[in-house]
Amino acid sequence: MSGITEIETYGVERIPDADRTARPLDLFRVAFGGANTFATCVLGAFPILFGLSFWQGLAATVLGLVVGALILAPLSLFGPLNGTNNAVSSSAHLGVHGRIVGSFLSLLTAIAFFSISVWSSGDALVGGAHRLAGLPDTDLSYGVAYGIFAVLVLVVCVYGFRFMLFVNKIAVAAASLLFVLGVFAFAGDFDPSYPGTLPVGDPLFLPSFIGAALIVLSNPVSFGAFLGDWSRYIPANTPRSRVMAAAFLSQIATILPFFFGLATASIIATKAAEYVDPAAPNYVGGLLAVSPGWYFVPVCLIALIGGMSTGTTSLYGTGLDFSSVFPRFSRVQATVFIGTLSIVFIFIGRFAANLTQSISTFATLIITCTAPWMVIMMLGYVTRRGWYDPEALQVFNRRQRGGRYWFTHGWNWRGLSAWLVSAGLALMFVNLPGQFVGPLGDLAGGVDVSLPVGLAVAGLLYLALLAAFPEPREVYGPEGPRLVRVADTPVLPIVDAATEPVT
Repeated sequence: MSGITEIETYGVERIPDADRTARPLDLFRVAFGGANTFATCVLGAFPILFGLSFWQGLAATVLGLVVGALILAPLSLFGPLNGTNNAVSSSAHLGVHGRIVGSFLSLLTAIAFFSISVWSSGDALVGGAHRLAGLPDTDLSYGVAYGIFAVLVLVVCVYGFRFMLFVNKIAVAAASLLFVLGVFAFAGDFDPSYPGTLPVGDPLFLPSFIGAALIVLSNPVSFGAFLGDWSRYIPANTPRSRVMAAAFLSQIATILPFFFGLATASIIATKAAEYVDPAAPNYVGGLLAVSPGWYFVPVCLIALIGGMSTGTTSLYGTGLDFSSVFPRFSRVQATVFIGTLSIVFIFIGRFAANLTQSISTFATLIITCTAPWMVIMMLGYVTRRGWYDPEALQVFNRRQRGGRYWFTHGWNWRGLSAWLVSAGLALMFVNLPGQFVGPLGDLAGGVDVSLPVGLAVAGLLYLALLAAFPEPREVYGPEGPRLVRVADTPVLPIVDAATEPVT
């Protein structure tokens, strides 16, 4: 295993057993560090923006966090098992070519969350420096802050997993300590009896409560495509319960930034209500407006540390997966290429196109499409009894053809159909007032039920398709399938694409 100052050379090929020395604790650090940021605090403020009281908002937050962590945890198993990222592992359920669905989803998610982390952290840093030292609050200041964040993140991602793990070890402790300092900064202003603006009997109360819980739930779900990027360095013989526990607890631990966002939002709603106007919320500006002067430095540090942590976890996976779709690029080349494009997008979106709100909506829609993909992966794992053929998973990356997961011309239409139908239906139920409302978005009385619909339809349809159209016996391990039947369909051998035609 290389040190933190040596550039990681592995792409999406199976990590050799000798180099898989990471622990579940390392997975916890990376996953928690990537969410222990201002971006999560902003999500934590949404229950207050929706009109809930502090205690109602806390209940919605805990509900969303627990359910989201339960959905996410099984996605941590594919990395140790197959030694590669989750998009490559999805070949087993979507086909050798169909795995590009996971690659595409992770690419879009990473760029979106990289942009959000740079914008939110840059805004906090500039705002804090303006209040603390009189730094001019200009586009130039914001541009410099964004540029510093983006370049630092890109450098860490180029060095690779070990450097990213080192950064997150520091970030987890430092950011957590700074959030805890907030207890002393806001203790005099915090009132847990904050009543909110919606009484329980109001017809908008239930939609607001469920909507707040779903926004919180979306944060753990957003990590689904990336867990394999980090867990692939964990040895295959590590107890699965420990790996899942690390992923689950990494999200439960984010109650810290969520609580910080919820509590400070209730203070902002009381002392500076103009910053929590649902029509134009500005959580970072409101936080600075109600913070005592001595807390401006911690705010700036949280912005710097959090931006680095979230940015690296997002961009690292992007470069890794892009190199798997286009093997002519090494991991480093793909990281630099995607990172540069992302930086250009960040500047254009912020200063030329004003996409800061649009990218938040875009991220929500991506997560809506990612959740059904996660369900298919989990059910596929259950029906296969956790058995996979690592060599057959690498067929696409090696530009080969055939193997257990070739299915029909490299596509497994069962998994693909279940994903397309469930993701499409979920998008139709999205209800983000003022941003995006799907054709069926008002059917649930204004409640955004897109995620529950996507999860339920994906699970039911995928199992129905596996039952009606059994997969080849060869895709299952020696113990056979669980819950579904098999077909005695022959499996084509793995060959080089240029030597023999395979259908």
